[in-house]
Amino acid sequence: MSENIRLALKGIWSHRLRSFLTMLGVIIGIASIIAIVSTIKGTNEQIMHNLIGAGNNNVTVSLRQGDSEYWMDAGVPSNVIPVTESQKKEIMELDSVEDASFYLKRSYAENISAGSNSLSGGSLFGIDAHYLSTVGYIAYKGRSFIEEDYRTFHKVALLDEKAANLLFADAEPVGRVVEIKGEPFTVVGLIKKSDHFQPVIESISDYETYNREEYGMVLIPDADWPIIYNYDEPQNCVCRAVSTEKMSEMGKAVEKIMKKSVAGTSGEGEDVVTYKAEDLLEKARNKQELANSTNSLLIWIASIALLVGGIGVMNIMLVSVTERTNEIGLKKALGARNNRILAQFLTEAVVLTSLGGVIGVISGIILAEVISHAAGTPVAISIPAIILSVLFSMAIGVIFGFLPSVQAANLNPIDALRRE
Repeated sequence: MSENIRLALKGIWSHRLRSFLTMLGVIIGIASIIAIVSTIKGTNEQIMHNLIGAGNNNVTVSLRQGDSEYWMDAGVPSNVIPVTESQKKEIMELDSVEDASFYLKRSYAENISAGSNSLSGGSLFGIDAHYLSTVGYIAYKGRSFIEEDYRTFHKVALLDEKAANLLFADAEPVGRVVEIKGEPFTVVGLIKKSDHFQPVIESISDYETYNREEYGMVLIPDADWPIIYNYDEPQNCVCRAVSTEKMSEMGKAVEKIMKKSVAGTSGEGEDVVTYKAEDLLEKARNKQELANSTNSLLIWIASIALLVGGIGVMNIMLVSVTERTNEIGLKKALGARNNRILAQFLTEAVVLTSLGGVIGVISGIILAEVISHAAGTPVAISIPAIILSVLFSMAIGVIFGFLPSVQAANLNPIDALRRE
C-alpha cells in the first residue's frame, strides 16, 4: 500500500497542473460545504446562546392565558392548583434538568416604597432557595436568603441594582426597610446577574428580551408571600437544562408535569389558562429550522460540484490508463496480478481526491472566515463536517476511480505491449 501511495504521489507531482485541475471540482465542492456547514453551526449556536441560552440554559414554564402571561391580580384561576411536592420532585429528577426553582410573581407590583420613594412598574418575586442559583444571580452586597428566613417567616428582601437606586437613591440599601403593601421588609442584600450568565446584546430585540428588569426587581422568600398576597397561589417554574440542546426537550417535559395542576380550562381560545413554556423556545426553534432548510438547499447545490469533480477524476484516470498501457503490459508480463494493478490505479484515484479534500477543507475554513468578516455572520468550524468531508472525498476516489482501475487491471498484456 505504501508503495502504491508513493507511486500515486509521484504521478500527481509529475502532472501537477493536470492533477490540480482534476481536483478542482472536489476542492470547490468540499470548500463550499465546509463554509456552509460552519455558517449553519455558527448561526444556530448564536440563536441558542443569544435568544434563549445566555449562558444559563434557562427555560421558564409559567401560567399563561392564551398567548399572554396570566395576570394574577385578576384572582387565582379556578381551574389551577399549586404545584405539588411530588410534581416538583418529578421535575427535579428529569435527566435534562440540572436545577429548578418554583416561584411566585407580580410583573408590575404596586405599593412598593421606601419613605417617599416608590417602585412604579417593578416586579415582585416570591422565591425558593433554588431561584438565585438557577437563574444566575449572585448577592454582591449583604447576603442572600438563608434557611432560617424560610423557616421562621423572616420578612426580608433582596433588591436588584435598579430597584435599589429607585428606592434609596445614593443611600446604602442593606439594612433599610421597604414596604410592600404596607408590610415592612428588611433589605438583606443586593443582587445582580453573574458575569457568566450575561447575554450578548446585539440588537434592539435582544435588548428588549433581556431587560425585563428595567423597572427594578424585589425578591422575598416564598414563605412570606401569603402575608401580602393569596394563599395557595399557583407557582411558575424556571429550570436550567444540562445543555443548550436539551432546553426544548426539558421545557416540554416540565410543561407536561406542571399541567397536572390544571383541572381543565377556564374557557376557550384566548381565555384558556394553563402552563406553557416560554415563547422564546419556539422562536429559536423556528429560526433554526429556517436556517437549516435554507442551508440544506445550498449544500445540495454545492454537492453538484463534487459530482462534477468525481466525473473529472474518472475522465483523467481513463486518460492515464490509456497513456500507461505499455507500463501496464510490462508489469503484467513480469507477473503482476490483476488485483495489484487494480489497487495501484485505485490508490492513485483515492490519493488524488483525498488531496483535493484536504485542500478543500483548508479553503472552506478560510472561506468561512472571509464570509464571517465580510457579512458579519457567526461561524463555528465543525470538526465532524471536516472528517466527513475528507472521508467523502476518499469515497469519490473509490467510486469514480473503480471503472478505470478495472479497465487497467483487465488489459491483455500482449495487446498492451503491442499498443503504441
